[in-house]
Amino acid sequence: MQNGVVFVDSKIYSRDFPDALSEVLPGVAWGLIEAFPTPAYWAYQVWANEQEPEPLNYKLGATLAEEVGACLLGGHGIPASVGLAAFAHLRNLGAFDTKVPSEEQLQEWLTLPLKIGSRSVRYRFAKQKARYLHLALTALALGGVPLHSGRALRDWLLELPGIGYKTASWIARNWLDADDVAILDIHILRAGALAGFFSPGLTVERHYLKLEAEFLALSKAIKVRPSKLDALMWYQMMSAPTVVHGLLNQAGLKAA
Repeated sequence: MQNGVVFVDSKIYSRDFPDALSEVLPGVAWGLIEAFPTPAYWAYQVWANEQEPEPLNYKLGATLAEEVGACLLGGHGIPASVGLAAFAHLRNLGAFDTKVPSEEQLQEWLTLPLKIGSRSVRYRFAKQKARYLHLALTALALGGVPLHSGRALRDWLLELPGIGYKTASWIARNWLDADDVAILDIHILRAGALAGFFSPGLTVERHYLKLEAEFLALSKAIKVRPSKLDALMWYQMMSAPTVVHGLLNQAGLKAA
């Protein structure tokens, strides 16, 4: 056994975790709770976060239309700060109110400079994202969106132009607090490669559902909610690129 301790507001919380050498999945060791990024490390991190007075909150919008907009405006090739700035910009202009703006109106709004701190930046994919967002908001306005499970919502979203598995899963996780989907990108893929819970040779582009099943299996094995594990894992892997690349090099693994 190994013991994890966390101090929160002068209170001490303690929990036992399995021995580092024991297997969490066939062929995958738990590892040490202090050894980034082992399965035991992630189990400890999620548990420690749950002791905080304000645990993780990943919802971006106040309505499903806003959530779709926030996630659709972010994603591959768009820095998180730019995507969030574009979302806030459109929300302030009423893009997510009852009446769906035209594609042309959305494009015009997205071509305006965005303020990020003291910088003024341009949104790179204004025309493309305006089209996708208009179609998504139009579909949402028609109603009939399945909200009984994350996968049902994801499957519905996948029918919309410009929304793939990652974005659809992101929306479903955020809006429904869903634990039956996973948001997989290069950061989660690297975590799985380093800890050994992903099968080698799989890519997000070609094997999303297989990787998702393996991620959900890990979550179940370490007894944490997939939604929280996904969020914490993504944030920590994204925040430590130098450490992550060093570990990948040591293990002889590709960075991408």
